[in-house]
Amino acid sequence: MFDAKKTKSECVAWIRSFFEENGKGCNAIVGISGGKDSSIVAALCVEALGKERVIGVLMPNGEQSDIDMAQLLVKHLGIQSYTVNIQAAFEGLKQALPFALSEQSVINLPPRLRMAALYAVSQSHNGRVANTCNLSEDWVGYSTRYGDAAGDFSPCSHLTVQEMKAIGRELALPEVLIEKPPIDGLSGKTDEDNLGFTYAELDRYIRTGEIESAQSKERIDRLHRINAFKLKLMPAFDPHIATCEEQ
Repeated sequence: MFDAKKTKSECVAWIRSFFEENGKGCNAIVGISGGKDSSIVAALCVEALGKERVIGVLMPNGEQSDIDMAQLLVKHLGIQSYTVNIQAAFEGLKQALPFALSEQSVINLPPRLRMAALYAVSQSHNGRVANTCNLSEDWVGYSTRYGDAAGDFSPCSHLTVQEMKAIGRELALPEVLIEKPPIDGLSGKTDEDNLGFTYAELDRYIRTGEIESAQSKERIDRLHRINAFKLKLMPAFDPHIATCEEQ
């Protein structure tokens, strides 16, 4: 029942409205990985603002085996782009810390450095940073807080992976970008390998509540529960409320 054409048009209108209210004349800054999400968000911004107001930022950590996909997207859209290699910053910060990083810290550090780079580009180019997350990844916490989960506006965080792909086709993106399996960049495993279930399975469960595998349901529910904090504002102590509660 998903209407990709209608949703794409509404999303484009929403992006235009955001920039009218929160940065009239500003540029959209999009981190380009070569995957479907950043490709689709960049294409939506081009349709909403024009290619002259979209800047792509490629951010390899040393050598990136699939950077040709990011370059393909930039060429396809005809947008201005920068390549910022974060390897020196990544290695420098690891060496500056007086202890060995945990495995999860090593995984999360590059996305946070990339977001710092995006905001550096944004503040120097009258920009607003696009968040490129989708609903499926957010649902199970497959994002890095203050890394790829950050941004100034989020066109696709209420769209599942399958819905994103449909919109990508409405945008006439190269099929190789839409169907490219997302890889974690460390072990060479796909997102679905790491998650333990497919996005098709997850998307159906999100939209209909239906799922065939009890094991997948249990894992999805657990990931959703323990990662829910990532989608909420930072808890803040309010002395007024605390005082009222004590009375």
